[in-house]
Amino acid sequence: MPKRSPRLQFTAEEAAAPELEKAVSKAGKAADRLEKAEGKIPQKKIKRRAVDPDTGKVTARLSFEEKKPPSKLSHVVKDAPLDALLISSHRKVRENADSNVGVESADAVAENAEMSARAARGLYREHQQRPFRTARKAEARADKANIKALMQESDMQNPGLSSNPYSRWQQKRAIKKEYAAAKAAGGTAGNTMKASEVTAKAAKKSAERTKKTTEFFRKHKKGLAIAGILVLMVAFLSNALSSCSVFVQGGISSIAISTYPSADSDMLAAEAQYLAMEQELQSELDNYETTHDYDEYHYELDEIEHDPYVLISALTALKGGAWTIDEVQDSLQMLFEKQYILTETVTMETRYREETRTGTSIVTDPETGENYEEEYEYTVQVPYTYYICNVKLENFNLSHVPVYVMSSSQLSMYATYMGTLGNRPDLFAGSAYVNKYYRDDYEKYEIPPEALEDEQFAAMIAEAEKYLGYPYVWGGSSPSTSFDCSGFVSWVINHCGVGWNVGRLGAEGLRGICTRVSPSEAKPGDLIFFERTYNTSGASHVGIYVGNNMMLHCGDPIHYTSINTSYWQDHFLAFGRLPRP
Repeated sequence: MPKRSPRLQFTAEEAAAPELEKAVSKAGKAADRLEKAEGKIPQKKIKRRAVDPDTGKVTARLSFEEKKPPSKLSHVVKDAPLDALLISSHRKVRENADSNVGVESADAVAENAEMSARAARGLYREHQQRPFRTARKAEARADKANIKALMQESDMQNPGLSSNPYSRWQQKRAIKKEYAAAKAAGGTAGNTMKASEVTAKAAKKSAERTKKTTEFFRKHKKGLAIAGILVLMVAFLSNALSSCSVFVQGGISSIAISTYPSADSDMLAAEAQYLAMEQELQSELDNYETTHDYDEYHYELDEIEHDPYVLISALTALKGGAWTIDEVQDSLQMLFEKQYILTETVTMETRYREETRTGTSIVTDPETGENYEEEYEYTVQVPYTYYICNVKLENFNLSHVPVYVMSSSQLSMYATYMGTLGNRPDLFAGSAYVNKYYRDDYEKYEIPPEALEDEQFAAMIAEAEKYLGYPYVWGGSSPSTSFDCSGFVSWVINHCGVGWNVGRLGAEGLRGICTRVSPSEAKPGDLIFFERTYNTSGASHVGIYVGNNMMLHCGDPIHYTSINTSYWQDHFLAFGRLPRP
């Protein structure tokens, strides 16, 4: 008889410990009740034949196996013919009911008899299901008691692991996983589990996970603080739309809200599937000339790559929480098609090739005077159509896609997950993107006091510095969604209290409202524009110039940086002065 939940084994010292005595007793009693409940499950006789390999003698032995719970579907199938017959008879009776009162009475009697029959069937099935249902309830209680006892033992042996709510959550999560694994490995009536082994393995894994997370929190304190602000903003917006915020109802911490809720196996599977799609695209490009028939090929190909944290954050925001790999198939395909745009343009030219042909002419022999035909060769220019295939692959950048496919609330959650990397820097530890966000090595800059004497500039900086460290989110234009470069500058202009109201403008739009000034005339508070930072015409990036060849801009994340680097010098376009408010 298969054992659904194991019986925990404790040493004499563990069982006698005051901290464990009560929990051990409850776990033991729950196991006893489970065994008793399982003992009432009906048994079926199984006759097995055995053949002696030496004598060839056949013997039969009886054994007993636990019956399976009656299937609800099988009852439906068995009852279907009778139910169909009853329905048919009622239909026939009711067709004639108006003209015969006796028939109506007969129909009522038949309905009562049918209800009694169905009630009897239900009671019989209830009787059949009862021992299985009782065993399932006893199993759930045994599991609950076992988990509680394991937690008590873990607290006693590893007091440091439960020193804070997050560590305790990790500890309980690890114990549940180890318990489930040990339970699955059992399966016999005498299935037992050494409590100390389970708690030791769980403690080790919990400590490793907590250490990794602690290191990440210590390294990214600023980013996590900003993520917390984003979460509070989302909570505030949600609370404004309903009488009771979902965040308050659930009592969920900002760490839980900003942590990827899906299973590692599903998130890693999604990343692996996206990589496979990229590899298939690369293979198509590598073999383009063998699968197509043109005379000439020209290629304009962007690099095939993506940020795995953008992928997982986008999927989680789109799904509004936890998901499985089967649930995100359409989303993966949609994101891939938005990120990679492959186009083929074929142009035709009329070209000429030289061909050699043979002709004949009449030639007279100078000695005999006879005429005869003689062959000769000549060349001609022959027109033909020449096909030129232009293949272009545009990588739109996966981080640019969310703003086009998400609602404002989804974009807020996407920004929150990107602000913390889902609190899972270990998920893609080998990725070059892990340390891209919220680093502490950005250039620090303190604006000279004399520059802040300009009240207009001081107001802009006071507003802009509120968002230092916010993540770059393509299309983002508010603190709740975070910002892109022009969204950040537009927000600062509109909310610094000086009096501007320019709306949400792109980099080129901001350049359009400014008066161009030369680099020698630029002063703190002017805007600085760059071009060709991505494929667009005009200004493609904008920042706020703060003097001394420094700017404050939404890079990744929002931070101060010098404009004297070779990159910014190569892409510099112009300085612009904002109009008077």
